Amino acid sequence: MPAYWITNIEVTDPESYGKYAKLAGPAIESFGGKFLVRGGRHKQLEGRDRARNVLVQFPDIETAEACYNSPAYQEALSYAKDASVRDLVLVEGV
Repeated sequence: MPAYWITNIEVTDPESYGKYAKLAGPAIESFGGKFLVRGGRHKQLEGRDRARNVLVQFPDIETAEACYNSPAYQEALSYAKDASVRDLVLVEGV
């Protein structure tokens, strides 16, 4: 069953966040992650608004979690932690 990685992001340091994005994409794709949404136009209807939204499809929730915990993604994430405010959730599809 597919799983989705949903991230809502406010970038506070574009230069450092750019380093994250450069490393995160290949790390995610190496686990079979497929970007369905990567930024783009959005309209906030409820809750807090964050300017950047990302939706990635993975083969299953275990693979999505393994990607998050992988050394390659954690290296990328080290650039995002002080360069953004983020919420990330893994959700199993139907």
